[in-house]
Amino acid sequence: MALSLFGNGRRSNVFDPFSLDIWDPFQGFGPLMNSSSTAGDTSAFAQTRIDWKETPEAHVFKADLPGLKKEEVKVELEEGNVLQISGERSKEQEEKNDKWHRVERSSGKFLRRFRLPDNAKVDQVKAAMENGVLTVTVPKAEAPKPQVKSIDISGA
Repeated sequence: MALSLFGNGRRSNVFDPFSLDIWDPFQGFGPLMNSSSTAGDTSAFAQTRIDWKETPEAHVFKADLPGLKKEEVKVELEEGNVLQISGERSKEQEEKNDKWHRVERSSGKFLRRFRLPDNAKVDQVKAAMENGVLTVTVPKAEAPKPQVKSIDISGA
């Protein structure tokens, strides 16, 4: 298992040129750094986990975003080759007479960025949201096939 200083997500790697996870030295210290009970609640949503797999045809990103509508999520391309996925889950309104016993569901904003490789067709990106799972598909350009040229051999 490789030690990673950047983020704490699966497959984060210091040597991965496509990862833009940002190391937060205070991550995990929420209750110690801030006495507010909501500080730790928002951090879980802020660290939204996204899977990135590469198939022969495309790069596929999947994010679990339960309870969010597609209108609450943004998928954008920055600088031509940086995929940005962001959104926000609003905190539930508190009524004056409500007495909370436990707050475990997270709220707040999230933002994740991924630098796409050179073979990504950024003009053909598609996104779909189904059952709380966002799927972003970035087709890949076909690798140029090496041309083979036959050379005649002269001589006797």
